[in-house]
Amino acid sequence: MSVPLRRRVRLGSAEPVAEPVTVTVARVVRPDRRQAFERWAENVLGMASRFPGNLGASLLHPGPDSSEYHLVYRFVDDESLAAWERSSERRSALAHVEEMVDDERYARVDGLESFFTRPAKPGPRWRMTVLTVAAVFGITSVLQQFVMPHVSSWPLEARLLLSGILVVLLLGHVVMPALTRLFARWLHPSRH
Repeated sequence: MSVPLRRRVRLGSAEPVAEPVTVTVARVVRPDRRQAFERWAENVLGMASRFPGNLGASLLHPGPDSSEYHLVYRFVDDESLAAWERSSERRSALAHVEEMVDDERYARVDGLESFFTRPAKPGPRWRMTVLTVAAVFGITSVLQQFVMPHVSSWPLEARLLLSGILVVLLLGHVVMPALTRLFARWLHPSRH
């Protein structure tokens, strides 16, 4: 599937800024092909995870009354994703999956949108809340200990703005993507 490349322009600059992009491919797998599909998916995700610019790849298993799997890929920018999508490795892999699935859907989100987009079948909301609070606590603790002492002479508003910017950037682009991969089984226990 061809997806137009998007780049955002930083305010005050004509130079585009690359943003992470996440792609989810949902596939309804034929009941008699589930084991073969899972082997195929692990192989494809392994290839994708080694591809330049990949930030992570994972397989979300269906719930008890479903046979819809989700393959999730996250890349540093549109160009890295496009290179993966045009690769001979991916084309070869896709040639083998058609006989295993009845339906397929493709979705993509860019930048911070992926942080706020909820999965189709989320786990308990309280678990994501606990993980988010822990992440914010960790980030703000580090900022208070190591960054804020160096800017203590700044006006309060400037310090708050700096803190807010750093928390949002780290939360959306670094900490939450890593924590959601690390705690995937805990966040979505019904999928594993």
